[in-house]
This record gives sequence, structure tokens and C-alpha cells, in this order.
Amino acid sequence: MRVGVIGAGWAGMAAAVQLQQQGHQVTVLEAARTLGGRARALTVEGSDGTPWTLDNGQHILIGAYRQTLALMHAVGVQADQALLRLPLALIYADGTGLKLPDLPPPWDALVGVVRAKGWSPAEKCSLLLTCARWQLQGFRCASHLTVGQLCASLPTRLLQEFIDPLCVSALNTPAHASSAQVFLTVLRDSLFSGRGGSNLLIPRTDLGSLLPDAAARWLQLQGAEVVMGERVHHLDRADQGGWLIGPRHFDAVVLATHSAEAARLAHDLAEHTSLPDERTALARWADTAQALQHTAIGTVYAYTSTSGHTLPQPMVALRPGLHQPAQFVFDRGQLAGPRGLLAFVVSASEADRAVLEEQVIQQARDQLGLTQFTPLKTVVEKRATFACTPGLNRPPNVLAPGLCAAGDYTEGPYPATLEGAVMSGQKAATLLCQ
Repeated sequence: MRVGVIGAGWAGMAAAVQLQQQGHQVTVLEAARTLGGRARALTVEGSDGTPWTLDNGQHILIGAYRQTLALMHAVGVQADQALLRLPLALIYADGTGLKLPDLPPPWDALVGVVRAKGWSPAEKCSLLLTCARWQLQGFRCASHLTVGQLCASLPTRLLQEFIDPLCVSALNTPAHASSAQVFLTVLRDSLFSGRGGSNLLIPRTDLGSLLPDAAARWLQLQGAEVVMGERVHHLDRADQGGWLIGPRHFDAVVLATHSAEAARLAHDLAEHTSLPDERTALARWADTAQALQHTAIGTVYAYTSTSGHTLPQPMVALRPGLHQPAQFVFDRGQLAGPRGLLAFVVSASEADRAVLEEQVIQQARDQLGLTQFTPLKTVVEKRATFACTPGLNRPPNVLAPGLCAAGDYTEGPYPATLEGAVMSGQKAATLLCQ
């Protein structure tokens, strides 16, 4: 088939690679001049006046991202070089917190909790019993529950120093509003999926190099076409069957844009189709996609001149509070980046860019003792993820015969993650070929 993939984010590239592997003729159309969608590289002027390649947001992968890691391998990315693998650790600047050892599950979690610093024996016992209960229940719960309700019996310290940061980093939604079922699914597939599944995989390179740029090169070597800077304004049915995108004719199309753009194209198609059933299905799909609420992620890059590592480890947990919004900080100097460059991550961000930057700088002074450092770049991705709330109605992959959507917001078990995007793209490619 001739297949058009609209959007060159992680979902679109995953769909394009799988379709090309299956022998189809693929064309990728991307509106931007940079690949990667909501996980992409950007260039800023560094402290020394030279261009530094950063990201539109600091991302973490985990060892359980099997589809993403397999895709990286398929397009020639050496994951062991591109990613720093570390045991799951939520360690604060004062040395307290949880760090899992390199053991098979569930022993890694058991030993890690027992050895956790700053938690009382009663708190550790409460967490272990709660996790055991979740496991006995098959990591299932009522669909209407929030993470806050699911974990209400845990001690306050554990809620603040374990559940809250884990929830907001995985679901980008506060615990009081997050889906408990999705949270349990993430815990099951990371902590209990096999040895190394819970490991943190922190990029040593920019997000473009990590997958989308390599995927584009691979696709072009295989004969596919990757077109940059071309926005798709309309999608039309062709008289001879298939689809028209401008002058291009395709047998099938993958909508791999963000949800709002996909909804726009679906609504436009619904208005112009002569098939009543298809019109109803497309309008319903578009309404479902448009109804999704979104949350922002902010990343504050700051620089400090230093002769050594700025932080004791590549990632340090922070204690968010009133006017102190960041949950984590990364030492990019320990991740093959410029020495002295820090990335502060604010999940479920609500403040505007200027206020966020000011608050994070003060938080760094208070919690890390940093005084001599300068803000370099603050990025707020306003539609970074969908709000992963209980019982959320997410649109399916299939819109019409020969037309599928790919994106982390489509139906699936996971929140808005890179793995969710890749899996959605591969699912869309599979459905098109059935």
C-alpha cells in the first residue's frame, strides 16, 4: 500500500517504521522543521555563546519500555550508549528516599523499601503491605478511584515522598485527580515485569537523536519519503478509493498529530463525506478527541560554573510545595551535556513561564543550596500530556476503513508516555494491514 503518515512525532515514526518493514510505500508529512513532536530537540545559545542542543522537556524512559527500545534498535540507535541506565531511585538532596537494588522483582522492591532512608519501620511496613495487597488483587481497582483515594491509608510521608512524585512523573496528573487503575498498571508493568523493568533510562543525547532523527534516516534509506515543513490542511476521500492529501494519493493514512489537530482533520472530513455512517463515526471520534483535557510540563534550564558535578547523582528528587513547583532536577553535566547545566522538571505545571522560572530558582536555592547560577531557558509544553483522570474516554485508533490515528492519547492502558506513543503507532500500523 501507499501509506501517508501525518506527523513525525514518536507515534508517527513508530507507525512509519513498522509499515516500511512490512513492505509498504511510506510518506511522512510533518508540519514543523524539527522531528519528534512533543519530545523533540531544540537549540539555545549556551553560556559560552555557542549553540547548545537541549530538549523541549526533560524526559525519562524506563526499562519496561520494550517496544520503544526495540524500535530504537531497529533504526540503529545504540541504547546502551544513548541512555544512562540506573536503578529506580527517588533520592532527595539530603540523602533520604528510596533506591532499588539490582535484583529480580519483587526482591528489588522489598529490599529497597527496607533500606529506604528517612522512613520509619512502621511506614515501610505500611507500604509493603499495601503493595502486596495490590499484587494479590491483580493490580486492579474500581475505575472511578483516584490515586489519592487508592492510597489514602498510607502515612503522609509516603504519600509526599513516594506516591505523589511517582504519580506525577508517570501520569503528569496530581494524585488527587489521577486514575488509580492506570497508576496500578504502570506499577505492575514497571516494578513486576522482570529484572530491570523499573530501571530509569535517562537520555545522554537530545530527544531528536534518541529516536525520530534516526528513524527518519532509516526510513529514507529504505526508500520512504520524509517531508518537513508541510502542514496537512485537508484530508479527502479519493474518487478511485483511498485518500487525497493535496495532490498525493494514498491507499491508507495514519493521523499521528496531536489530538486537537487530528480532531480538526476528522471534523473536516466528516463535513465533506457523503457516507452518513462514516460522517457520524468521524464526528464522534473528533468530539472524543477534542474533549480530552491537557496538562503542561515545564522545564527550567539553569547554568552554574563548576569544576565538578553540580549534583550528587544525575537525578535528584525535590520536595514541591507552595511556590516551589519542581519535582526533579537533572545534572546534564553527568549526562554527556555541558558541565554545570541543570534541568528542573515541573510536571502538571500551572504557572506561566516567568513565574515558573522565578519559583524554581528560589526552590533551587532553598533545597539544593545553589546561589551562583543563571536561568538559561524555560520551556513550557502546554499540551504535553492528556489529563489521566479516572474512567477517561479516549478515542480508538480506527476512524474509518484505511484511516487510523496514532498517539499516546488513543485507547490504551498507559498514560501519555513515549512507550504509549510508540505502542499506539505500531497498533495503528497493524490495524491498517488487517
